[in-house]
Amino acid sequence: MATMPRLTLVQALSLTTALLLRLTPATASPPAWEVTAWTPSHATFYGEYNGVETMGGACGYGNLWWRGYGLETAALSDTLLNNGLTCGACFQLKCDLDHGGYSTRWCYKNVAPITVTATNHCPANWARPTNNGGWCNPPRTHFDLPLVMFNRMAQPVAGIIPIEYRRVPCEKSGGLKFYLSGNPWFNLVLVYNVAGAGAVTSMKMRGSQTVWYSMKRNWGQYWECPIKFSNQRLSFQVTLSSGHVRVINNLTPTNWYFGQTYEAATNF
Repeated sequence: MATMPRLTLVQALSLTTALLLRLTPATASPPAWEVTAWTPSHATFYGEYNGVETMGGACGYGNLWWRGYGLETAALSDTLLNNGLTCGACFQLKCDLDHGGYSTRWCYKNVAPITVTATNHCPANWARPTNNGGWCNPPRTHFDLPLVMFNRMAQPVAGIIPIEYRRVPCEKSGGLKFYLSGNPWFNLVLVYNVAGAGAVTSMKMRGSQTVWYSMKRNWGQYWECPIKFSNQRLSFQVTLSSGHVRVINNLTPTNWYFGQTYEAATNF
């Protein structure tokens, strides 16, 4: 009977390593909007110091002062905004002083990173190349900032600066807020002031006399539900991109009305 050849220790270790590499699945990189390690990108600015141009926006928050975001916000490129599902997420940004290039000299040294909330969309400009004006063209990551926020990192004489960014938990004061609009047969709910991961990825709604109904994202952070909830207390279930869930029972009185904001006693 033929005998199997003996393996040397080195051969055995090499074979074991090869088998482990084949059995161990490769770790996929997180999508651009979820990276928590400092990652290279670029930033530009728009508007004037009063920030009037930043109001409104693709996430639906409207007047950012009324919603509590102020000017600590950013418009994100398509690659980061993820079809609006990154609305409400928070990012830290800092100048990439080691990047080199002409624009780096405009960056301030020894300043703390800034923190911004995603509230708007920086659209692609397909008439310009990605390295010359098409800063928000996919697959680029890019942050277009209110002038006052850009000026915390660099002199505005620089049109575009190299930065590093990372996703961070949002820190918000107070509870989750729900702005109710629509009509009795079409509820349109804006959820904002969201802490933790910040970005809401699914919602449910119920009345005090109904079961839970899944809501559909209408646009930005507006969620819709075509159920009549008149004269019922409203409850919500909110799920974030991190998977964390909050159930807010009986948020409103029975005589709630459209055009009103209701604040929960809890947040993430």
